[in-house]
Amino acid sequence: QLEWLAQKLQYTNFPDELDEAGWAYGAPLADIKRLTKYWQEQYDWRKAEAAINELPNYRTPIDVDGFGTLGIHFIHQKSPLSHTHIKRRKAEEKRKSNIKPGPGSFLEVTKILPLLTSSTTPSFHIVAPSLPNYGFSSAVTKRGFSLPQYAETCHKLMLRLGYPQYVTQGGDWGCMITRIMSLRYPSHVRAAHINMIRGLAPTLFSNPLLYLQHQFSPSNARERNGADRSNWFQKEGSGYRLQQATKPQTLGYSLSDSPVGLLAWMYEKLHDWTDAYPWTDDEILTWVSIYWHSAAGPAATLRIYYEAAKDREFGRDRSELYVPTVKLGLSHFPKELTVVPKTYGRTMGPVVFESEKEKGGHFAAWECPDELASDLRIMFGKGGGAAGVVDGRSGYGVEKGRAKL
Repeated sequence: QLEWLAQKLQYTNFPDELDEAGWAYGAPLADIKRLTKYWQEQYDWRKAEAAINELPNYRTPIDVDGFGTLGIHFIHQKSPLSHTHIKRRKAEEKRKSNIKPGPGSFLEVTKILPLLTSSTTPSFHIVAPSLPNYGFSSAVTKRGFSLPQYAETCHKLMLRLGYPQYVTQGGDWGCMITRIMSLRYPSHVRAAHINMIRGLAPTLFSNPLLYLQHQFSPSNARERNGADRSNWFQKEGSGYRLQQATKPQTLGYSLSDSPVGLLAWMYEKLHDWTDAYPWTDDEILTWVSIYWHSAAGPAATLRIYYEAAKDREFGRDRSELYVPTVKLGLSHFPKELTVVPKTYGRTMGPVVFESEKEKGGHFAAWECPDELASDLRIMFGKGGGAAGVVDGRSGYGVEKGRAKL
């Protein structure tokens, strides 16, 4: 397969480009040529593969109602102290979530693994799956595999691993899937934290107190700048979503046949969706390679957009509405794709933790792992809004049969 890839790269037919086009028309030709050359001549997938194999990788069969048995790949990192179980999902995954063509994957969790599974308390066991159709998980072969099925897959994985109660964290599609999990499995999902917040404006009738707070509280700099960011994404950055949500198969031919086409499709998002993150060529190509070498192939990652858009009961829109019972944490990053006022996020559920960041974009776990890990420790730590939500699991270890607080 690597020899075939090298041939595809060698015989790439590049398009032309307008003078001084920059990023206005998409990924610049000079960047894509440089990355293609590096991919062909220097990039070492075997080295990246070896690093991935050092992670605690597992694969297990999960039966999904109506869709048979799927092989699910996941990272499962246990903490020596942990008695709180946290499930991290990205859309691939990444996710990608909401609204992404798939730049994300299980790789995003690797920077926060050492931060959250160390001896620093509270500490966590972390489960980070490749969603069906992503990474090293199986392809789905039937129509209709939407957010409830992704939620079912992840929930059954947690049960299989012996975690009847757990908390979730997600961005992109992971955000939406954790929301549906909270809605469908509230006795198991004890709390959820998300870093892609897409709540709706409070109204006088639905949330009178939030509505008045929104009307009479001055907006801060993040919220004011966020309006420009949201408008940019809606007008100039979201075309991919419409294509993937309507005719994913047509786009899939190009992404499956052309490694450079896949590279350009993903590289544009890696550039546009971050807060000036300094991507290395190796990082970019490893993220792209996860899709190129995936079990289901690049085209499969597009279908979640189609299925979620068609699902009128548990689709994207439902994930933005209020979910009762399950405690909710929110981390607002200034370069997320949609940046909303804090009052919007508070319409999504019983918010027990909230933070506003000065830097960071769509891939928070990769761009700002320390910030995200800190938020989770505050939310689930002693005195936090979700402290002790998992029965008998504090995240502080045990001593003489008691949880150490």
